[in-house]
Amino acid sequence: MHIPDGFLSANTMAVTGGLAAAGLAVAIRQVNRTLPRSKTPLMGLAAAFVFAAQMLNFPVAGGTSGHLLGGVLAAVLLGPAAGAVMIAAVLILQCFLFSDGGVLALGANVFNMAIVGTVGGYGVYALVRRLVGGVRGQVTAVVFAAWCSTLLAAMACAGELAFSGTAAAGMVFPAMFGVHVLIGLCEALITALVVLAIRNVRPEFVDPEHNQARVVGWETPALGLVIVLGMAMFIAPFASSWPDGLETVAAQLGFEEHAKTLMRSLIPDYQVPGISSKGLATAIAGLVGTVIMFGAAWVVGGLLARRETKTGKPL
Repeated sequence: MHIPDGFLSANTMAVTGGLAAAGLAVAIRQVNRTLPRSKTPLMGLAAAFVFAAQMLNFPVAGGTSGHLLGGVLAAVLLGPAAGAVMIAAVLILQCFLFSDGGVLALGANVFNMAIVGTVGGYGVYALVRRLVGGVRGQVTAVVFAAWCSTLLAAMACAGELAFSGTAAAGMVFPAMFGVHVLIGLCEALITALVVLAIRNVRPEFVDPEHNQARVVGWETPALGLVIVLGMAMFIAPFASSWPDGLETVAAQLGFEEHAKTLMRSLIPDYQVPGISSKGLATAIAGLVGTVIMFGAAWVVGGLLARRETKTGKPL
């Protein structure tokens, strides 16, 4: 769902860029107030996982592929504010290092996926959690919220395309909804499986009321990073090459040729230049991106996380 340059009008990009900046400013302020410094390694690991998972395009019906958005997963682990900041960091890295999403359209992509998808999805999650308790309630909430987050981001994207005059509203809304209903189901399944796996190992990560919280040492992020690197290096090269949901809609409605690349990145399309083997080029790109994302998100989290006194109270 990464919008390339050329799909949106200048007015649309200006409005969405302003909304994204305002949303991130609020999120950063909230992170500074609420995110404990002990969770910054988890922020790095979660960002690395979402980055690697977004390389793993999975096939859906009609020759279309999709990938994990990850907003609800990030919000459940870190809170909606930190989740929004983390997804924005992933989108920024993808844009400038891999040419995944347009430079001028970056504000729209951040607004759609980091603000609307993540925060909106978490709102759905919190509402369902209030209605249904226990593990079953959390799984139900995660499934429904992850599905909704995909559709919310897709509808925001459709609105921007319609507002830009790129496609008629009566055509782009049904087209985007139809394909992302299926992608959202995969998003829901993956998110639920990951949350359940984490709950079995470190339940305090996904359940704030769990009374056996432990400090996040170096072992958890180190082991997690090894697993994520395995995903990026050994599974990503076999990801589906079919067009994603937005690309499919663009082809159906005849605006795919509007896409432009305004800036050449170092590793375009997740392929390291100069390597003849496509699989190896993708694996090395995944390795580089995952390590950078892990370190950058950890550092950003450390800079933004609240400072605490020796008694554990925030300053």
